[in-house]
Amino acid sequence: MERTYTDASKRASGRNNLLIGFLVAFALLAILVGYLTFTGVRRFIASWNLTNLPGISVSAAQSPTPDPLSTAVPVPGGAAAPVLEGPQPEPWDGASRVTLLVMGLDYRDWEAGEGAPRTDTMILLSVDPVTKTAGILSIPRDLWVSMPGFEDPNRINTAYRFGEIYELPGGGPELAMKTVEGVLGLDINYYALIDFFAFEKFIDQLGGIKVDVEKTIKVDPIEGNTIHLKSGPVVLPGNLALAYARARNTKGGDFDRAERQQKVIMGIRNRILSSNALPTLIGRAPAIYNDLASGIHTNMNLDEAIKLAWLAQQIPEENIKRGVIGTDQITFGTSPEGDQVLKPRPEQVRILRDEIFTASGPASPAMSDLTPKELMQAENARVSVLNGSGAGGLASQTADFLKADGVNLTETGDAPEPYAATTIISYTGNPYTVRYLVDLMSISPNRIYHRYDPSSPVDIVIYLGYDWANTNPMP
Repeated sequence: MERTYTDASKRASGRNNLLIGFLVAFALLAILVGYLTFTGVRRFIASWNLTNLPGISVSAAQSPTPDPLSTAVPVPGGAAAPVLEGPQPEPWDGASRVTLLVMGLDYRDWEAGEGAPRTDTMILLSVDPVTKTAGILSIPRDLWVSMPGFEDPNRINTAYRFGEIYELPGGGPELAMKTVEGVLGLDINYYALIDFFAFEKFIDQLGGIKVDVEKTIKVDPIEGNTIHLKSGPVVLPGNLALAYARARNTKGGDFDRAERQQKVIMGIRNRILSSNALPTLIGRAPAIYNDLASGIHTNMNLDEAIKLAWLAQQIPEENIKRGVIGTDQITFGTSPEGDQVLKPRPEQVRILRDEIFTASGPASPAMSDLTPKELMQAENARVSVLNGSGAGGLASQTADFLKADGVNLTETGDAPEPYAATTIISYTGNPYTVRYLVDLMSISPNRIYHRYDPSSPVDIVIYLGYDWANTNPMP
């Protein structure tokens, strides 16, 4: 039976085991903002004996480093998932730009006996304390990317899973963070893993959230009948806010879903920061915290979260930019197994990154007027040429050729192994230089790898292969 929803007071008790990412993390920070309006909050937190938030010290709020990540993560139904380990961050100074990767885990993989779960959602939050701006970027789960330490690319939603299965240093969070860093070419300070079994209850604690439904949409709560949400402003209880954010039955699929998730994020923010909500939240703070404490796993300690929350509430909505890696940033393709995947267009992804995570958009508004060569030279990327072809003198000859074309060549030498096909590895995200080299040297797009490493002495390495030795335009 289907019916149209119009009563904002409807509630449901069902729990969700499909995670949506950033929503509860944002809510937690907003709750901390509410606490900070009262001068006794830190004494209150310091004396609180409720269950600690994994990775966040409740009793030692001033600690500069997180508590050991030693508790199992609960999942719906009362079972406990394996212990989650993750990378330890450098303490945030409260003044530098801070970036947080929030991942929603689909525990159905674990419950089905398939091992560590994949990420159902990845959303990146970045806040700049100096300009009082913030950005929210949704990353589609089918993005086909390279992962540090793995020869073959795969869907980005498998990064966390592989990090756990292969017991890599830092586990799933580390590999997921490094993979996203490689795609976007920026550092990520923190991660948060979200279990949404408490999500519906939290929204109900708020009294629902207001969203503007763009088009009439069919949603399916975890428990209950299919419901149609009519277009226009509506106040949603927890079960329908969750169903609205996770619905995929629209023409745009996951791209539309990402935009709806961001609407829900802003609905939570606006509800919590509204003047009439704070007294209610303070009164319900112990119950709300208890609901959320078992649902978030992060390497951010409470003191850093308070700093970030205090900053977040100072940022007006018009200074929060939102974006989705969508059709302009990808090409539709297939995996070697024939499955549909989304292959990123690196230069377009980086342009979107700059639009979302800088105060004034891309670095230069006139970039679109520059030629490919001028764009390459503006990046001034440090390029290394290593000879993997076996042809003597090819590296120095190629270096001279590239220098004459304006490339910033800083290193030449021999590759550690032979290469049949010329290969590019980009370490710091220079899409215009990569694209210029690909076009100039006729390098296959399948031989381009993005492995973000800000400590690399060069930005781009070109491994010359047999193809370049046998067929090249050099005089």
